[in-house]
Amino acid sequence: MFHTHVFSKIGKAVALAGLLTLTAGFGSGERIFAPDADAWSVWRANNQSDSRTIDHSRWGSLLKSYVRKGRGGVNLFAYRRVSGADKTKLNAYINDLTALKISGYNRNVQKAYWINLYNALTVKVILDNGPVKSIRDIDISPGLFSDGPWGKKLVKVEGRNVSLNDIEHRILRPLWRDARIHYAVNCASIGCPNLQTKPFTGKTVNGQLAKGARDYVNSPRGVSIKGGKVTVSKIYDWFYDDFGKSDQDVLNHILKYANGDLKRQLQSIGKIHNVAYDWKLNGA
Repeated sequence: MFHTHVFSKIGKAVALAGLLTLTAGFGSGERIFAPDADAWSVWRANNQSDSRTIDHSRWGSLLKSYVRKGRGGVNLFAYRRVSGADKTKLNAYINDLTALKISGYNRNVQKAYWINLYNALTVKVILDNGPVKSIRDIDISPGLFSDGPWGKKLVKVEGRNVSLNDIEHRILRPLWRDARIHYAVNCASIGCPNLQTKPFTGKTVNGQLAKGARDYVNSPRGVSIKGGKVTVSKIYDWFYDDFGKSDQDVLNHILKYANGDLKRQLQSIGKIHNVAYDWKLNGA
């Protein structure tokens, strides 16, 4: 997510202040505040001949214990029910991940690793700082105008301090250039794509990304139509360039995963009108 960087582009914000008051819907002024996909080049290192796997079973058991299906197909996490023993299990899992020399693994294993680490850290942030109504209430990022936890360095990997923003915007987005990443990293909000019920692995990551895309696009959080107007998640607006170079490219991406009547309506309307996002905590 981008709210910890809302004022990091303040010069651009001042220059476009007038524009912000005039634009609405798809292509709104919020897009200019989204962080760029700025590659942290050291994490390009990999070993495609490496056949090792990473054990994500502890994370899997936590997902199985605490993820609940809510209304509208939203996966909710029962933060308030997590036992002390399971908090310890989560911390141990994160410690084990960060102790690995991940640069020596193959690319699919790395992709799954960073997604799982992001999601596990997000759950830990909520557990460590809750109860809260929204993750945006956890203002632990550095900087006077920062919002949320995304900018705080939470762990060390291979001796380097890493934040949630680093994982999403400096590693996953720029190094893989796969828009489906947005359907995998979960920001603990109702409006976000689901926290999946099973951990990602090197063997399953691409299938899980496709599933995440289908699930989100075909939910009202991803795409909804009312009165002939198409409303999509703000994710498509914030990270516009990840989905293409034009509004039609974004629509084509959505159409790739849309099912049945939704796909037919989108093809008939042929335009995106509005954006929406619900920052309420995805708590069960």
